[in-house]
Amino acid sequence: MAAMVLGVIGWITSIVFIGGPLGVIGLILGVAALRKSKRTGTGRGMAVTGLVTSSLAIVVSILVAVFMTWYANETQECYDPGSFRQYRQCVHDQLTAH
Repeated sequence: MAAMVLGVIGWITSIVFIGGPLGVIGLILGVAALRKSKRTGTGRGMAVTGLVTSSLAIVVSILVAVFMTWYANETQECYDPGSFRQYRQCVHDQLTAH
């Protein structure tokens, strides 16, 4: 049950990087729950759900981190604008120049 809850919360919050660590914890708990379900014969569905959602949380967190790194690299010249309008224009120019 804990793996499934952490996996779902991790997946929902993965866009703000909190989901990655929650996903790792959920993945560990999901593996433990899956092993326990083999012995007891119950709880397999929640364990699998926890594994899947935790894995998704980790993957989404990694993709967000890669995107944010790429975005910061592409727009690093725009970090000292005089106004938000100048920042938006600079970002637009940087991203459409390629």
